[in-house]
Amino acid sequence: MTASPTARAQRPRRSSRWVPGNHFELLENGEEFFPRVFDSIRNARSEVLLETFILFDDKIGQALHSALLEAAQRGVQVHVLVDGFGSPDLPPEFIASLVQAGVHFRVFDPGGRRLFGQRLNLLRRMHRKIVVVDGELAFIGGINYSADHVADFGPQAKQDWSVAVRGPIVAHMHRFARRAVLPRHEQKRQRRTPLPELPHAGGADALFVTRDNDLHTTDIERHYRIALRAARERVVIANAYFFPGWRLVRALRRAARRGVQVSLILQGEPDMPIVKTAASLLYDHLLRAGVRIYEYCERPLHGKVALVDRQWSTVGSSNLDPLSLSLNLEANVVIRDEAFNALLYDRLQRLMQDSCKQVRPEPQGAFEGLRLLRGYCVYHLMRWFPTWAGWLPRHQPTISLVRPGAQ
Repeated sequence: MTASPTARAQRPRRSSRWVPGNHFELLENGEEFFPRVFDSIRNARSEVLLETFILFDDKIGQALHSALLEAAQRGVQVHVLVDGFGSPDLPPEFIASLVQAGVHFRVFDPGGRRLFGQRLNLLRRMHRKIVVVDGELAFIGGINYSADHVADFGPQAKQDWSVAVRGPIVAHMHRFARRAVLPRHEQKRQRRTPLPELPHAGGADALFVTRDNDLHTTDIERHYRIALRAARERVVIANAYFFPGWRLVRALRRAARRGVQVSLILQGEPDMPIVKTAASLLYDHLLRAGVRIYEYCERPLHGKVALVDRQWSTVGSSNLDPLSLSLNLEANVVIRDEAFNALLYDRLQRLMQDSCKQVRPEPQGAFEGLRLLRGYCVYHLMRWFPTWAGWLPRHQPTISLVRPGAQ
């Protein structure tokens, strides 16, 4: 059930003020990400909060299971939230052993009305990937807990990024994660508790930005558009699922036309062929404005990162497609730091040079008119998609706690 306009007006909006004093460590692929997360869980003193879209019972899922089990057996409060659609096949014994050790294991399910046996709001998923340990260390990005995020998985291993976070912004992430997993009576207590003042850990300013289906429906996209409007030198976006709304496409085109070097890294070897097909419908429209498009061809791209000029960067779970921008629950950090921006730029520049092919504009020919008509139709389809998405049901999701003996 959605909130009434009066209720919306009475609720406080999440702060959009930059939080200073943070440190961000870029973690590329599972080889860098998983050891850091698993070690932090094993070293947890009091609490672990973990949200993920996908958790599989493979070698990565088993390693996470082991770390969580060990922490719970030491008396650490462990809360896990997985998406019921993204993690559908976990064996009963996988979950039961965690629950019996004291892990609070929850499953996100949007529930709601059905038509001919099918859920009407199946697409509204919990797509976030967040870990907060002891309220002091956090991880956020696009990496799920599955073996296809490490190179030895083979040609279908995913290319992706996450960040390890320390500093005052972690308090914002911690409060959000606790509200997401705790019972409602505990959530009310959280609202009355002031944020702890964590010590400064670095020189980065940061924002923790989320997308939901209530008060924060366009926050992540809005921060992209603000940065693009302010861009003066360079924009690099690496995004796996690219089919944004018309306002973001317009911001990209306008930036390129005023002389900003705008580069997109998109999937060349997609995990789902329709992804490349959808993105390619926009190529002509973007290339004509001067946007540079690179297709990553080494393996499937799963990342959701971007940078603008020499200060602004973002890392998180949000793709730039209708699901992430209009339906799913997402979370990103926005970072204002020259050193982090430079590191991310070096990684993406190397990717473009070594592992991508640049898409060139198609020469004009006999079918030029049809191509222009296609671009026009696609552009205006995007223009109205957020409105159409808003018509889909927005029932309150069910977050089910798995209890001992329930499996």
